Amino acid sequence: MADLQQLKQRFLEIYGGSGEGIHVFHAPGRVNLIGEHTDYNGGYVFPAALTFGTTLLIREREDSKLGLATTNFESHKVLDMNPIVYDEADDWMNYPKGIVHELQQEGRTFAHGFDLLYHGEIPNGAGLSSSASIEVVTAYALLTLGGYETDTVKIALLSQKSENEFNGVKCGIMDQFAVANGKKDHAILLMCDTLDYEHVPFKGGEYKLVIGNTNKRRGLVDSKYNERRSQCEQAVKDLQKKFPNMTLLGQISLSEYNENEHLIEDETVRKRARHVVEEIDRVLRSIEVLKSNDLPAFGALMNGSHDSLRDLYEVTGHELDSMVAAAREVEGVLGSRMTGAGFGGCTVSLVHQDSVEKFKNEVGRKYTEATGLTADFYVCSIGNGVEKLA
Repeated sequence: MADLQQLKQRFLEIYGGSGEGIHVFHAPGRVNLIGEHTDYNGGYVFPAALTFGTTLLIREREDSKLGLATTNFESHKVLDMNPIVYDEADDWMNYPKGIVHELQQEGRTFAHGFDLLYHGEIPNGAGLSSSASIEVVTAYALLTLGGYETDTVKIALLSQKSENEFNGVKCGIMDQFAVANGKKDHAILLMCDTLDYEHVPFKGGEYKLVIGNTNKRRGLVDSKYNERRSQCEQAVKDLQKKFPNMTLLGQISLSEYNENEHLIEDETVRKRARHVVEEIDRVLRSIEVLKSNDLPAFGALMNGSHDSLRDLYEVTGHELDSMVAAAREVEGVLGSRMTGAGFGGCTVSLVHQDSVEKFKNEVGRKYTEATGLTADFYVCSIGNGVEKLA
């Protein structure tokens, strides 16, 4: 967690005044433990909030302007709150600006402006939801200080809308939902279509979640993502010969799929559909094994997920595969898989606490030998969603 005294000092250096009236909020990053590329297919995902994320210091201003600053970059601006418009030059500031814009669109008005200082602990571009963390903490803080209701499901939806419409990024709901609704020592079983969710205990005990950042920038994601989506839509069209009311792959069971897979004419489309239906089944089996605290069985499901993303969905790539292969060779690792959209980003591994240092050293060395890149590792615990800090 951030050093709040240092952050308050930095806040006063930027904005002046006394330390009176500074409020502190925190929103986590998130990792998806299993259930990849299932969200837009009407299936389940299984994310968890992390203990590190974005800390926000916020104080009311006398005027109606918006002060935006971060400890992560030199940039600092004071903007008019009316009108708020997207500006590419404002870079990260467009995330909080988008939230203010969406709140205004909903008729949430504020008597004063605000000064905000963000301290982000989530590595940029790692796929651990730094943008969702900024959006959710901003919405929660402004609603709290404005005396409005802070419904975390509505905050997740507002944050997603802000990213989709104000920032033009067509993300699903999972990131914002996990950041807003996380719970310590629990993961979230979330049906992305309906937002039905359940907190499932995740008792790691002597096992730690270790996130490995490949530090491979994810250049292919957008084009390949759109291609995979259209392939899944084609699979649905083919399966509608048997299931005329079907609109998403997540609406049929694995046994129904096995009986009717022959209706999908294209072999590549068949592979994509099989991944989705089997992955949804893996998520549901994960819930069962975690409820009986069977971590080795969960690790095996993590491995199955990665292998399917590699062989059937084909979204892993050399870097992720190299890191996962190295991870699985370390004694004390129960499972390892890519997490996120793929083609770079991060892996998540379940590692015995006595093996964590060995894991970082050996996986780091083998990964560099295989790719020429240097990995970063984060040992994580599962934390709460967005909250106000005392």
